[in-house]
Amino acid sequence: MRKSEGSGGTQLKNRARGDYDQRTSSTTQIKHRNAVQGSKSSLSTSSPESARKLHPRPSDKLNPKTINPFGEQSRAPSAFAAIYSKGGIPCRLVHGSVKHRLQWECPPESLSFDPLLITLAEGLRETKHPYTFVSKEGFRELLLVRGASEKAVPLLPRLIPVLKAALVHSDDEVFERGLNALVQLSVVVGPSLNDHLKHLLTSLSKRLMDKKFKEPITSALQKLEQRGGSGSLSIIKSKIPTYCSICC
Repeated sequence: MRKSEGSGGTQLKNRARGDYDQRTSSTTQIKHRNAVQGSKSSLSTSSPESARKLHPRPSDKLNPKTINPFGEQSRAPSAFAAIYSKGGIPCRLVHGSVKHRLQWECPPESLSFDPLLITLAEGLRETKHPYTFVSKEGFRELLLVRGASEKAVPLLPRLIPVLKAALVHSDDEVFERGLNALVQLSVVVGPSLNDHLKHLLTSLSKRLMDKKFKEPITSALQKLEQRGGSGSLSIIKSKIPTYCSICC
């Protein structure tokens, strides 16, 4: 009888111990689960910087110091903007109540066209203020000075590729500035432009397909013919057969 009681007591003790171990294991699992959930919660509410460290972007791996490689601040300034900011363009924009104007540091007629005229022509491709105004107005005013023809003609081989770059630009305003600059140049250099004209007419021919540019391009071609003399007509017709001469 005592043995039976002893055996039963042992079984009860073992069962109690098993229940205790099971409860302990369940408690441990719950604590572990809560800890994991808390860790995930803290990660989700942490700063973007922490999230970026845990899940780095491809750009961060390539350049860890780069915050936003495609941001506006990461873009280097254009050549014209850099020259202007360093004082390489001897004029500044003056904001008027009605319209803006340029203030030259010295009389424009005393300035050398090389490389100033070319630099201003390069600035025609700018799309931001004040570079757009400075380049456009500076180019125009420089060609108005006395003796501009003698200074500009030797620069034509270097000026034409720069003007062509503006004429093939995708931005409509850049194209218009390039077209106006070409007409202004033709007034100054006259027939000397004929030898280089064919390099510019292809881009004008393509833009003629756009209705909004048909009239200004036609007007520009007429002025090129007028300033270029009889030799210019055959050059224009060779690239733009639909052009009608002003002599017709």
